[in-house]
Amino acid sequence: MLLADKKLLITGVLTPQSIAFAAARVAQEQGAEIVLSGFGKGLALTQMSARRLPTTPEVLELDATDESQIARLADDLGSRWGTLDGFLHAIAFAPKDALGGAFVKTPWESAALAFKTSAYSLKAMAAGLLPLLRERGGSIVSLDFDASVAWPIYDWMGVSKAGLEAISRYLARDLGQFKIRVNSVSAGPLATTAAKGIPGFDSLVSAWSSRAPLGWKPDDPGPVATTVAFLLSDWSSGISGEIIHVDGGYHAMGADIRGIDPGI
Repeated sequence: MLLADKKLLITGVLTPQSIAFAAARVAQEQGAEIVLSGFGKGLALTQMSARRLPTTPEVLELDATDESQIARLADDLGSRWGTLDGFLHAIAFAPKDALGGAFVKTPWESAALAFKTSAYSLKAMAAGLLPLLRERGGSIVSLDFDASVAWPIYDWMGVSKAGLEAISRYLARDLGQFKIRVNSVSAGPLATTAAKGIPGFDSLVSAWSSRAPLGWKPDDPGPVATTVAFLLSDWSSGISGEIIHVDGGYHAMGADIRGIDPGI
């Protein structure tokens, strides 16, 4: 199996519709032993969702903006496994006034919280878990949304995703000496709990579905989850600092091409 004997941390599982839940399920199906993390009011949701997986994993509390909690998590994983083969960073949050089209009115405090939670936390987790990851090398994967352009409604979360992409590249540079790979998966819009909180999300999905050459199913996180599994596996041993788009090909299109007869 692709992830046989791997010890993995999966963050960001809230409901069974979460991308991270699909990634956790695929990881278990491919032979990995996993631990989930949850935070605050969402911790109970993570615990309930954990019971929906093929094997119920333990759920540890983690606020990824609190370095003392990251250190406590590292101690727990060290006592449990002694090493760590990789983790999925599926953590993002922006206050309401940092989304929805009022970009120039967003106060620094809201922009800073969005960046610290959604981007800087990747660096914080990588640094805190480095002693476990460097034992035999490993893989860090984050969930991204194309930050190469300015999207309607996405505002400071878009800025945070741009930061996440840059942080991923710098981590790839600095952690490569320990045989640790760092990559991002840029997913198309999926109907997760977090996405439903973004104003205008439905219009984004509609536009995406009409433009992606492969089409796009916003209720199917499976293609993203299997790509995450690939990046966490040894099959991706030569890939680092990369952004892999799993978006039906949308990112490569300059215009809506659906319905055009190519004459083939």
